[in-house]
Amino acid sequence: MLVSRTVHDYVTCSCPNNAMVDGGNDYGRYGAMDMDKIETHYVYADDDFEIVRKYAARGSRGIDGKDPLTWIPIAYLDDDHLQAVLDYGGVDWHLDLIRKEIEYRKDGKNNTGV
Repeated sequence: MLVSRTVHDYVTCSCPNNAMVDGGNDYGRYGAMDMDKIETHYVYADDDFEIVRKYAARGSRGIDGKDPLTWIPIAYLDDDHLQAVLDYGGVDWHLDLIRKEIEYRKDGKNNTGV
């Protein structure tokens, strides 16, 4: 599965089909030599939250900001990390998902994403 996380995150596979994806959350661009061999899947912020929380991710460089960038689905962020995201700020739609995750957990739902 290829995932583009940011606007100019052009991702390719090493398969003979030369599949690619680009656009992150801003636009969806994809291609391959044989388009019949690929499937596209998009997750939107207003989809079922049980799905969204497992795919909407936050980039993190660790608590000190010096670790390599990793992408963590919001379902797997701990409570302190969720609050740190709100404190730091970001785009409205993403912060709305973070707030929704916090409410989801307050309602006693599973916070592991499983």
